[in-house]
Amino acid sequence: MNPDRVLTLALVLGAVFVTAGSSQAGSSMAASACAANNLSGKFLVVPNSQGAGNVLYTAQLKNRSSEACFVSGIPGLRLVGKTGKLLPTHVSPAHAGALTAIKVTLRPGGYAAATARFSPDVPGTGEGHKGPCEATAYKLRITPTGGGTLLVPVSPPTPVCEHGGMTLTVLIAGKRGPKTL
Repeated sequence: MNPDRVLTLALVLGAVFVTAGSSQAGSSMAASACAANNLSGKFLVVPNSQGAGNVLYTAQLKNRSSEACFVSGIPGLRLVGKTGKLLPTHVSPAHAGALTAIKVTLRPGGYAAATARFSPDVPGTGEGHKGPCEATAYKLRITPTGGGTLLVPVSPPTPVCEHGGMTLTVLIAGKRGPKTL
């Protein structure tokens, strides 16, 4: 491909991502990174996404502060059991080697979301084949861009097979993460 076309394509894609990420920002481009104490969240099953041994969940973050802030990329995640025990969790980017740091500015009350894909019922190597492959996750600990940790409910609670293996998209503006992985 012509180097000038590659540069033009990169500039156009960059403009699209900046526009998408700042669409909730209004005039606030100097927002600081969202810390966990400024956010609330949920980890919800995507309706009708179950099939072929996989399911999709959406990790939602809501800015509950009175100031705009931003999130970016892939947040840190850790599955948590019913009693608070940390469960095996191995998160990898849904699109390895692709763009992983889109800045999404959230106005007060604004949302960002990412989509997780994992198997709730197909055991990985070394997992038992009788009963659930891993303990059921009831909560998800999220570490956002600005630091701290946020404990959110998993709805419905679910085991995450393959030793907590899941792929995760980058955060985008809105309550729903990207539909495809």
